[in-house]
Amino acid sequence: MAFELPELPYDYEALSPFMSRETLEFHHDKHHKAYVDNGNKLATEAGLADLSLEEVVKKSFGTNAGLFNNAAQHYNHIHFWKWMKKGGGGNKLPGKLEAAFNSDLGGYDKFKADFAAAGATQFGSGWAWVSVKNGKLEISKTPNGENPLVHGATPILGVDVWEHSYYIDYRNLRPKYLEAFIDSLINWDYVLERYEAATK
Repeated sequence: MAFELPELPYDYEALSPFMSRETLEFHHDKHHKAYVDNGNKLATEAGLADLSLEEVVKKSFGTNAGLFNNAAQHYNHIHFWKWMKKGGGGNKLPGKLEAAFNSDLGGYDKFKADFAAAGATQFGSGWAWVSVKNGKLEISKTPNGENPLVHGATPILGVDVWEHSYYIDYRNLRPKYLEAFIDSLINWDYVLERYEAATK
């Protein structure tokens, strides 16, 4: 199944001033496109081009670093664009999601602190996540393109803390970027959709 670069679900100005047109043009049009192009080439070479993206990610983890890095980043970014929207963020979670955050993560305020801390303390490039594992929500962080799929979990929310995700807009102020992501960008409807799919 060939990897394809998805269209952004909003225009390049939609997330401004929290994420600029310039960041989206570089991040989506150049970085994500490179993961797609490299991933297709490496998946074909590995004889895995007919598998689903999730299967490629799982099969290449620990066995084919080049393919894994590109396939996992493609997977991460497909969802990352959808995890943001104009006028997003804040503490108005859909009811079912709010109940799960209260029971599993100690409520919204604790989630915000723990999720921001996971992103801020990920040394170098990586991601911070909220995932469903064994029916419960958990917060984690991973290096580079690694994601919860390879640890038996299903991500329902992730934030990219590679420098290309924020450096144009925030320079070295990663915590400020994370605050903006949580307060002003998260698409809680998509997080709910992912949560419902992961807990069926």
